[in-house]
Amino acid sequence: MIELLIDYSFFLLKVVTIVIVIILPLLIISSANRHKKFGEKGHLIIKNLSERLDKMGTAILSSEMDKKSFKKFIKDKNKKKKKQKSPEKQSVYVLNFYGDIQATGVNKLKEEINAILSSKSKCKEVVLKVESGGGSAYAYGLCAAELKRLTDNKISLTVCIDKIAASGGYLMSCVANKIIAAPWAVVGSIGVIAQLPNLHRLLKKNAIDIEMHTAGRYKRTLTTLGKNTPTGRKKFIKELEELHSVFKDFVKENRPVIDVKKVATGEVWQGDQAKKIGLIDEIATADDYLLKLSSKFNLLELDYYERKPIGEKLGIATQDLIEKTVLKLYEIINKNRFF
Repeated sequence: MIELLIDYSFFLLKVVTIVIVIILPLLIISSANRHKKFGEKGHLIIKNLSERLDKMGTAILSSEMDKKSFKKFIKDKNKKKKKQKSPEKQSVYVLNFYGDIQATGVNKLKEEINAILSSKSKCKEVVLKVESGGGSAYAYGLCAAELKRLTDNKISLTVCIDKIAASGGYLMSCVANKIIAAPWAVVGSIGVIAQLPNLHRLLKKNAIDIEMHTAGRYKRTLTTLGKNTPTGRKKFIKELEELHSVFKDFVKENRPVIDVKKVATGEVWQGDQAKKIGLIDEIATADDYLLKLSSKFNLLELDYYERKPIGEKLGIATQDLIEKTVLKLYEIINKNRFF
């Protein structure tokens, strides 16, 4: 029995070795060649939400009605559809944005907007479901710029917030023609924050010297390893205030009903409070709003999926794991104030 287990173990080891040494490299090469051949990094997945909602409603009715009544209902429904010669329904596109500190979903958002603008379909409105606690001002500024392309092309944009759209999340949301938030959704946090650890004293204590040379008086204001000066610190704070002013001006331009001086304090609001001060227009969940639209329009959910070659996946797996862990810890620390 023991000999059998030893032989089986050696057999498994050989199989694993063959897979790692021979088959895996072949898969990587094959994937790379396929990627070069087709030259496309991703594709667009389109889901018909109107059909899905209709099927779900029909499924509920089938459980409530007897078999004969349900058959009659389906027959009458199909007859009604055939008789109605109403014009084709206009489309409403539904997008999703889940934000992190670096707003890594901006590329996905960009591709989905490209698809909408390049199509010649009858687009009545775009509904964007946002969930973000904010992050890099520059990254979320790009998200806002991408969304602005829709409104610049006379396409109505509605942002739905079910959980949170704070700081950078609100920066991109305020571009919309209409903002709808759930009763407990957190919105606002119109402010800028920056924090930087300084290890200068620790390095000095351990007799470690750091040399840093710059050309330009303010090329480096604050540093992690070197000694920070009052002049550099003052300049850094000034840059933060300037960035905050840009943020406030952007919100004022896109939401003129808001008293920017009152809301640009870094505070957050919910539900009725947010509506009273003009941060949002309506209180409702995203599903409530989409259900209302489903009877009049054809709801289509767009999801851009980006394919990555196996080689690239393996190469960046460790790096992604480290980055995501650090970013997640940072997000938890900064989101604690909202819980």
